[in-house]
Amino acid sequence: MYLMGIDIGTSGTKCALFDEKGKKIASHTGEYPLYQPQNGYAEQQPEDWWRATVDGIRAVLQKSGIDAGQIAGIGLSGQMHGLVMLDGDGRVLRPAILWCDGRTQQECAELTQEIGAGQMIAITANPALPGFTAGKIRWVQKHEPDVFARCKTILLPKDYIRYRLTGTFATEVSDASGMQLMNIEKRRWAPEMLRVLHIHEGMLGSLHESVEISAHISGEAARLTGLKAGTPVCGGAGDNAAAAVGTGVVADGRAFATIGTSGVVYAHASRMALDQKGRVHTFCSAVPGQWHVMAVTQAAGLSLRWLRDTCCAPECAAARDEGVDPYDIMTREAATSPIGANRLVYLPYLMGERTPHLDTACRGVFFGLSAMHTRSDLIRSVMEGVSFSLTDGVDIMRGMGLSIEGIMACGGGAASPLWRQMLADLWGCTVHTASSSEGAALGVAILAGVGCGLYQSVPAACDALIGSKESTSPDAKAHRAYQPYLALYRSLYPALKPSFDTLATL
Repeated sequence: MYLMGIDIGTSGTKCALFDEKGKKIASHTGEYPLYQPQNGYAEQQPEDWWRATVDGIRAVLQKSGIDAGQIAGIGLSGQMHGLVMLDGDGRVLRPAILWCDGRTQQECAELTQEIGAGQMIAITANPALPGFTAGKIRWVQKHEPDVFARCKTILLPKDYIRYRLTGTFATEVSDASGMQLMNIEKRRWAPEMLRVLHIHEGMLGSLHESVEISAHISGEAARLTGLKAGTPVCGGAGDNAAAAVGTGVVADGRAFATIGTSGVVYAHASRMALDQKGRVHTFCSAVPGQWHVMAVTQAAGLSLRWLRDTCCAPECAAARDEGVDPYDIMTREAATSPIGANRLVYLPYLMGERTPHLDTACRGVFFGLSAMHTRSDLIRSVMEGVSFSLTDGVDIMRGMGLSIEGIMACGGGAASPLWRQMLADLWGCTVHTASSSEGAALGVAILAGVGCGLYQSVPAACDALIGSKESTSPDAKAHRAYQPYLALYRSLYPALKPSFDTLATL
């Protein structure tokens, strides 16, 4: 039997097919655009996700040559927090507002005042943040009341794909945790939040644990994709909870860091741990009855992608000549710059920032730029700035009493030995890479396997299927060398915050 994982990401949707031992049989990724109609906005068309999903499933079935009837179950993962609004006929009412959209600062302040800051954290385990779904709902109510009046269903991105595949409105606890509509400790919808937003549970779909079977492939979806009607679809998980399963981070002491479009440090927790300042997120884990703590850098890989697209045409040309990825050339050049990038410090706030600042107004900065700096210094500075931001998250988690004994690296940034070494040196612990690079797609395939009875439990499946490939040990001398630059990095945000606030009003 086989398992399929579908990951609806910000850059594209990945469909992957695995055998019962976790070996990838075939995969396909379809990309789509991100729209920014105004500064700080971020939207996508749900139809683009659906088109990429259909194309991806068909491509994977064709590449693998297997009979779709041999697929025991399907798992769904996706970008978190996005707001998808449907009318009574299941039609999309407006473009989806994404996780990295920063327009709802005022709405979050209103919700905090109405609920109370302490009560907000007590119920939802997090402060009201513009990235979360609740503020987006309030924004639509205020600015597009005609849209809200026609809204009958509110879904997250992966759950919109579930609806298109099965005709069922459903979600699961790990992704729904990021909507700010759940009581995280009790793992159910929070009536206090629904009441203040004038919505009801019927608008949100049924709520499941990640391993539960939520629906089955419909006849219409089978016709479009080539899947077999009736194939089970499990609850699945938000992208980071799914990546945790795909990297084996399903027990205390385990953590992972991912550098994709955003950057995340994620630590498993068998008990619910809270940061009363709200600098990190506490959500339900994809492991039933457990939790995780997550720190988020809004523009991690996005920072390096921005630099590539705006400043690194020579590196892109060299990559074409050598037949390699432009990031290989860029990180090779970054390695020629010393720790501290010749006194150049980068703040990765291209899309505002979550951990630890919770500030949508802050913006990216190169501090210390001089005529002697080269593109090598710029590249290294961006990589270091992202690493410093992730280090803030690690230090907060350790301050909460969470054990982080080793970290699994995943995402595009994990492919860089230089970036892995930076993280190991800054965090003072070994950084591993998983034997499989499939991350979230593998994670939700495993969840589907548990739901279908192929595996006894999520931890048992991970212990059997997930291993490490490479290990990067920390260098004590480098750790010491980074400290003054890390301290300088941390001093810049407080100094610049008034200027960020002024800039936002211009």
